[in-house]
Amino acid sequence: MTESNSRSEPPSPNTKAEFLRGIKTSLPMTLGFIPFALVLGAQAVQKGFTVLQVPLMTGVNFAGGSEFTAISLWTSPPHLLLIVAMTFLVNSRHIIMGAAFVPFMRHLSKKQSLPLLFFMCDEAWAIGITDCQQRKSMQLSVPFYIGVAACLYGSWVIFTGIGAAVGPLIGDVEQYGFDMAFTAVFLVLLKGMWRGLSHCWPWFVSLVVAGILYHLLPGAWYVAGGTLAGILAALIWGKR
Repeated sequence: MTESNSRSEPPSPNTKAEFLRGIKTSLPMTLGFIPFALVLGAQAVQKGFTVLQVPLMTGVNFAGGSEFTAISLWTSPPHLLLIVAMTFLVNSRHIIMGAAFVPFMRHLSKKQSLPLLFFMCDEAWAIGITDCQQRKSMQLSVPFYIGVAACLYGSWVIFTGIGAAVGPLIGDVEQYGFDMAFTAVFLVLLKGMWRGLSHCWPWFVSLVVAGILYHLLPGAWYVAGGTLAGILAALIWGKR
């Protein structure tokens, strides 16, 4: 065995460059995470969570929408079946997102894919797919995606913990408009995936149906209804 082979090879410049590119690309989203991570942490403490329990929850269940839903439904004692059902309903969009992600991960094994899917939040999913489209490639750049996921996941867990710690000191953080960060982040995601008016009909149908169900039905049924309506609209529009 030669001396060069006996040493562990350093990461290739390509891998390191892609990882750093992922971090750089995700920085605007990471900054957008901070305000509503603080909001979630502060709200969780108000519902009786401890400072340690908040980052544990956000680290194990990396999905902000369902965490806000769980916190809003939290009582003492908690209605666990209701919370589990609503959390599943809100997170059901990840089934569709995961299915859309599969064509870009066919070059990976299941052992490689499953950990990556754990870190698939809305923002990481959108950035990953948009990057593939911009590179005109059907293969996800794994180092790039890991850089994106590391920034988003790390900032979410850390700042929900900080929100839990400082929330009682600053009171209701929504009075500063931090809750608008959620909406702003999703508008940025839509801007990045915009491909012209001819492709936006499923979005519009999903928005209208979700808005109607939001006013007619309690809970998070508008999430599933809007998702299914958007899928049906996409199928019909695609055939035309």
